[in-house]
Amino acid sequence: MTRVHLFALALAGTLLTQGCASNGGANAGVPNNAPPAKPGVSRVATRPGPTQSWQSFLSDLKAEALAAGISSGTVESALSGAQIEDRAIVLDGKQPEFNKTLGAYFDIAVPESRVAKAREMFAANAALLSRIEHAYGIPPAILVAFWGLESNFGSNLGNFRIIDTLATLAYEGRRGAFFRKELIEALRIIDAGNISVDRMVGSWAGAMGQTQFMPSTFLAHAVDFDGDGRIDPWNSTADALASGAKYLADLGWKAGEPWGYEVKLPWGMDLTMTGIDAKRSLSEWSALGVRLADGRILPNTPGAMASVILPAGHEGPVFLVRDNYFTILDWNRSLLYALAVGYLADRIMGAPGLVTPPPAGDRPLRVSEVMEIQNSLNRLGYDAGTADGLVGSQTRAAIRRFQASKGYPADGHADPELIRDLRTQFDG
Repeated sequence: MTRVHLFALALAGTLLTQGCASNGGANAGVPNNAPPAKPGVSRVATRPGPTQSWQSFLSDLKAEALAAGISSGTVESALSGAQIEDRAIVLDGKQPEFNKTLGAYFDIAVPESRVAKAREMFAANAALLSRIEHAYGIPPAILVAFWGLESNFGSNLGNFRIIDTLATLAYEGRRGAFFRKELIEALRIIDAGNISVDRMVGSWAGAMGQTQFMPSTFLAHAVDFDGDGRIDPWNSTADALASGAKYLADLGWKAGEPWGYEVKLPWGMDLTMTGIDAKRSLSEWSALGVRLADGRILPNTPGAMASVILPAGHEGPVFLVRDNYFTILDWNRSLLYALAVGYLADRIMGAPGLVTPPPAGDRPLRVSEVMEIQNSLNRLGYDAGTADGLVGSQTRAAIRRFQASKGYPADGHADPELIRDLRTQFDG
């Protein structure tokens, strides 16, 4: 997603951890998890509340929209009947109780039923996908994977009136400036004749269509691929998938390169070398003994850089992720979402399931438990950042340093055993 949409992601996903959020809005194909916190900022946001009446607020919005060049007809039709959407306020403020594990997330995001449906949709849209690949260089399986996770192949677009929910979230106070900007962009989409006010529906956070674009993403990247004179990712599969492809191309997708692979590590490898921020060349990883999960050597791609991540700890599957994985993260900054996209794309193309399954019985941690881990690490001097209840990259790095200091496998994984180990540091 665009840098603006990294902020928008706070509406519906987790930052480099669990959960699933789309281009700034609630993900329609996969249940959402925790909103991410900005580094150093508590995830419990304040709600200053509105400072004016709803009608006064709408009057100011109308003036702003007219000044932005939006026609008076669009402004009146969209805003005169706008209603406060209480459900959006509730969902925006709702905090999850748990952080999802890899196994639990994959059970929801990429069950065998979704793999089967994805293969079916891949075959049914083969000609269209081929044309899109020719235009934008995005592999068809990757597009279908996004399509499945974002809107369950177009079957779940959300049922919130976008103008109402954006106006409500702009009015309500928290992140008001962001939603106000998105509302103006939504009015531009209507004003261009792409969709009517009543038909512009989507998620509680303003994400729209089969690829769940926020309005600003729509305006920057969506295309009229079916040539009917309108950009309609709600009803036109061609427009939706081509828009997703253009977005990925604009984000820097490298045609002809994989997103990554499941791998296995050599016995005794120093796990402090792993982590999303620890990039090495494929040749370096190969020299360290990293192999594909089936035992084959890594591809020989000169200059290619990659990171090794252990999303379920050293007992779970291990992945070596390349540049295109990081492009998926630019769409949605969730490690597990990005893995699910790549894994589903591979399964569409006939790849088997994971060689190493997620650990059985790996239970999710409560947000309060993650906060305890972060506070304990900070007390011990390992700098896990603000205790926000989310296992982000800074927390994982702090966990690795603590684990290494105790001679444990330094996989950066937060689990109940880690909590017990940290508690012993303060006993007595």
